[in-house]
Amino acid sequence: MANIPGAPARPTRGIDSAQDKGVVVTGGGNGIGRALAIRLAEEGAHVVVNDLDASAAEEVASHVGGICIPADLGTPEGPEQLVTQSIEALSRIDIFCGNAGIAAGGSIETDDADWARALNVNLMAHVRAARALVPHWLNSGGGHYIVTASAAGLLTMIGNGPYSVSKHAAVAFAEWLDIEYGNRGISAQAVCPQGVDSQMLRNSGAVEQLLSRDTALPPDAVAAAVVTDMQAGRFLTLPHPEVADYYAARATDTDRWLHGMRHLHNRTFHFTGSDRR
Repeated sequence: MANIPGAPARPTRGIDSAQDKGVVVTGGGNGIGRALAIRLAEEGAHVVVNDLDASAAEEVASHVGGICIPADLGTPEGPEQLVTQSIEALSRIDIFCGNAGIAAGGSIETDDADWARALNVNLMAHVRAARALVPHWLNSGGGHYIVTASAAGLLTMIGNGPYSVSKHAAVAFAEWLDIEYGNRGISAQAVCPQGVDSQMLRNSGAVEQLLSRDTALPPDAVAAAVVTDMQAGRFLTLPHPEVADYYAARATDTDRWLHGMRHLHNRTFHFTGSDRR
């Protein structure tokens, strides 16, 4: 903000405490979502746990004394259905953790159906949920939307175009939402970790596992960073601090950064024994 003429000092924003707040966590059956549900419940929140895997969501909801509401957020009606049912269950939603995500597809040969699924889950689920949440928040005094994106949303993911593109879009949507409604009590937060020790990472293939094997964080460490930054009013949560340096390098010398990423691409596929280029 300092380099925008006439911009005011950085305001206080975010959620000071989760105590007695109504919280929805999507993709809450495993990984980061499960850790967020547990951490926010420990902070005193009343939690709705959503997941496409209903049994996993039910287990987490039971563990935290919350409510399980299954829904497929990759469908046009799923996010609005979840928001409506959660408001009925909690009376109000203060914090919405848009954590559900998929890593469908990969190369340029990825078909349109996989592209559409990646965009529906990783981007449009946020748009559709926010479409239902914003009127609720404008009428009730505000709320906080957390987008679990990825470092791939600030940088890129070698070997996975749909994931990279959809996560970039998710970060952009969170930023737009915060700008558009930030003066009306609605804040947003983008969470951009690198490797996290989760089933998604284990299912993601050799390339992602190679790139993340030395830096994969436990999900509860990511959840802790999310809560800390939410309470501090920070938009960007970087559980791996080095991502800030990569992001700055990308912005200040993009050509050099692209050259380095192409070099990493070649090394990565050489190490994994793939001939994909």
